[in-house]
Amino acid sequence: MAKIGFISLGCPKNLVDSEVMIGLLQAQGHTLTTNPEEADVLVVNTCSFIEDSRKESIDTILEAAELKKSGSCRKLIVTGCLAERYPKEIESDLVEVDAILGTNQVEEIARAVSGEQIAPPDTFGRSNADLYLYSDATPRTLIGPRYSAYIKISEGCDHACAFCVIPKIRGRLRSRSIDSIVREAERLASEGVREITLISQDTTSYGKDLGMRDGLAALLQALDRVDALRWIRFLYVYPELVSDRLIDVINSSEKICRYVDMPLQHASAAVLKAMKRGGTRSSLTRVVERIRRGIPGVTFRTTMIVGFPGETKEDFATLQDFCREMEFDRLGVFTYSDEEDTIARGIEPKVPARTAKRRREILMKQQSAIASRKNNQLVGKEFEILIEGPSHESDLLLQGRLRSQAPEIDGVCLINDSEIGEVLPGEFRTIRITRTLQHDLLGKIVK
Repeated sequence: MAKIGFISLGCPKNLVDSEVMIGLLQAQGHTLTTNPEEADVLVVNTCSFIEDSRKESIDTILEAAELKKSGSCRKLIVTGCLAERYPKEIESDLVEVDAILGTNQVEEIARAVSGEQIAPPDTFGRSNADLYLYSDATPRTLIGPRYSAYIKISEGCDHACAFCVIPKIRGRLRSRSIDSIVREAERLASEGVREITLISQDTTSYGKDLGMRDGLAALLQALDRVDALRWIRFLYVYPELVSDRLIDVINSSEKICRYVDMPLQHASAAVLKAMKRGGTRSSLTRVVERIRRGIPGVTFRTTMIVGFPGETKEDFATLQDFCREMEFDRLGVFTYSDEEDTIARGIEPKVPARTAKRRREILMKQQSAIASRKNNQLVGKEFEILIEGPSHESDLLLQGRLRSQAPEIDGVCLINDSEIGEVLPGEFRTIRITRTLQHDLLGKIVK
């Protein structure tokens, strides 16, 4: 039996894959170590969504390869999106790698560790519907906090956004059954999980491949009945697929967080058309306003891409005005990454990197003022908070999150008036906000 070191990069969806692989290995009797230098086998679960993530993945593989020389590591396995996308390049350029497993070979991890020869992915961009999909019966070991967990409700994506290669990496949409997801949620809740976050490439498409209508709304209603769960949230909403029923389900539930994460990507009709997203500034405004009317107090998070090929000064001005008008609670801005195997790669003219960077800075500066004003409105108010434990900033502070703060995405609440030992991670308390920081909030627990 081997001692396994796991390095998981990228998004929460990748994290779930890592937790499944760890569960499968532990079921075979292998053990897990958090110290890579002690590992007999190192597994690097990679990301390759954009250039920066590919660079991080390659650098991490090279660092792990060094441990085959200086540590106890005798085998290096590379999995995930980079392995799915560039198996031949990894095989030829990174000779230290002993096995390459793509995104649909998660369940081959135990065989790879045992030394069996596993053929790496051979067809990039396949779209058959019988690709990998885990279930509630699949072993899974949480490697994050014991009180919060992600649940992947579907795999793959049927959208054809011009800038995105994920459908080629992950395949077409395939959804788990509601029963399977509920059983997993019940098991996690029995193990102490109080917050679950539903994830997929597009949660609002959940169940379409199974013939469901409003599948996400039906799933949320089923999860709402899992007694031990306290908070339920979901990420990655597609604007055209938000139904009135979904809005009503969120608004009527005490457990479902009033939090909508909807990557809008742009507001210029010309850019949205080139992105193959569709819509206009007016149509997106109507979607946002409909959600805000239907879910009073909702926290609205979105992301935008600047520097997309062909984006003009006028397009960017439209985007800037839109974000100023909408006053989103959270806004992430990314500069366009010119990815091979995407439609956008062939679109001209390209926006200079310096211009894209400057546009991002302008948009983020504008959003900073909006977020600061919104945060200041919270001072003096009381909210339920999920305690996470000692702060990453200082052991003298506690850290927690409000319903409006998604794990690993948004800021946190820092608590400076409580003994560390008085409050345990995973507990829910009431906090009064006393100050705002650049990204975080500061408060005191209401006794």
